[in-house]
Amino acid sequence: MSKNFFEKLILRFPELESCAEDIKAAGDLLVETARAGGKYLLCGNGGSAADADHICGELIKSFCKKRPIEKGLAKRLIELDAKKGSRLAENLQAGVAAISLNHHNSLTTAFCNDVDHALVFAQQCQVFGKKGDVFWGISTSGNAENVYNAALTAKAVGLKVLGLTGKNGGKLKAVCDICICVPGAETYEIQELHLPVYHALCLYIEDSLW
Repeated sequence: MSKNFFEKLILRFPELESCAEDIKAAGDLLVETARAGGKYLLCGNGGSAADADHICGELIKSFCKKRPIEKGLAKRLIELDAKKGSRLAENLQAGVAAISLNHHNSLTTAFCNDVDHALVFAQQCQVFGKKGDVFWGISTSGNAENVYNAALTAKAVGLKVLGLTGKNGGKLKAVCDICICVPGAETYEIQELHLPVYHALCLYIEDSLW
């Protein structure tokens, strides 16, 4: 495993030096979780919701390296259907289990209507989350109520909590095992630094597992 991704990140974005150790710690937590068969549950609002989706996209499929599926699975696919199975075996890619809680529109609208919009992510955390998983909450202020509620619920269920925030981390930081607080006075400035941080983390995960 190489932490060169993090060194390059700080060289390109020296303002991230203040949270360099938290970024490295987050990388190790995420790799350990994936190796143990755990999954990641992610969420955020607005641009942070898009970031949660983006992260899942980099993890579920290949990012920068080839990720062939397990040979035994490839063999079973071909045995089941020589033609279709061969195509599947050749094109499917290994990935990390990561779920963006921002989707599930029917659930979200029903829960918002019937219960409380601020608890939608928390509801999913207590259903999907298992001990050994990681909840990854993204909030530029660290004060998004629905993300905080989800983090609190995840912690109670037994998940590790990773925060990706800005400024001082807000109230989310208090319930995080690791909180990456990037600098920035404005929301867009924080979001602009979130992207290279999570790209470096995704690169590190991929490099460590494949």
